[in-house]
Amino acid sequence: MNGPDASSLKLTPSEENYLKSVYSLREWDALEVTTGALAGKLGVAPASATTMVTKLVARGLMEHPRYGAITLTPEGTRAALQVVRRHRLIETFLVEQLGYTWDQVHDEAEVLEHTVSERFIERIDALLNHPQADPHGDPIPTATGQPRLPDAVRLDRAPATEGAVVVRISDDDPELLRACAESGVVPGATLDTAQHGLPHATMRAIWVRVER
Repeated sequence: MNGPDASSLKLTPSEENYLKSVYSLREWDALEVTTGALAGKLGVAPASATTMVTKLVARGLMEHPRYGAITLTPEGTRAALQVVRRHRLIETFLVEQLGYTWDQVHDEAEVLEHTVSERFIERIDALLNHPQADPHGDPIPTATGQPRLPDAVRLDRAPATEGAVVVRISDDDPELLRACAESGVVPGATLDTAQHGLPHATMRAIWVRVER
């Protein structure tokens, strides 16, 4: 991976969270990220988000033209991918090795991702046999910082088919994850996109692969 990594940049946990959040907001939907959207995702005041974005722009990790969307620079993307990799490997470790359920791991990983070493993460990766996705179906970036986004479409945008395979379920809402698990809607499950009976809000949290 070219350029400095997240640890050499001496990022604070808050800075890492902002970088990760910009990446996550654009990962599946390519949304235009605003300070308001960023504040909403992180649960902070818009003024706080504006201050941090200005700081990260000054550090060369973000770009934010006046009246434009917030984006990551190449260096910011590399740093964000390292945090995303740590987060998703920790989530996978908690489920596969410690018996957590998939609705319990996000908050734990939010804390641990800022405290563990890269050596620890690589040991987890090897122990888990280099998983490509976390328990929710979110892709785990490679050790060299390459994203591995699968070909998938959000369920509410999917064409009618009986053989759509669930690829990913957003982990933003633990209650939704529990409901999906109880209904058997998990990564790898097959759905009839026209007959599933899921609420629209749930459909917006599910991505599926449709065989062409």
